[in-house]
Amino acid sequence: MSEQLVGEVVHVVPPEDIDEYDLEPELETMATDRYVLVCRKGGAPSLIEKLRMFFLREPIEAVTVVSGTVASEGEEITATVVETEMAGVYEATHVERGDS
Repeated sequence: MSEQLVGEVVHVVPPEDIDEYDLEPELETMATDRYVLVCRKGGAPSLIEKLRMFFLREPIEAVTVVSGTVASEGEEITATVVETEMAGVYEATHVERGDS
């Protein structure tokens, strides 16, 4: 079942660089010819949210999205995703890039 996910792209692994990273075999197979987007779930936090998280020591929730659409670091995306068997890894069926 698909769901909507909003996230701020923290790191991008292009298809040509997949071999340079130590990815789980399942993720490496899934990412063939696609981008691996490591995102902060929930999008870019406001200044107030950043302060609140800092003082409450709340960690960010990172997710990995495998997508055919490239995105830039710091850019916010809204993706229709399908959860995979790997924890925190999603396969994108549609990605909309937002303004960063």
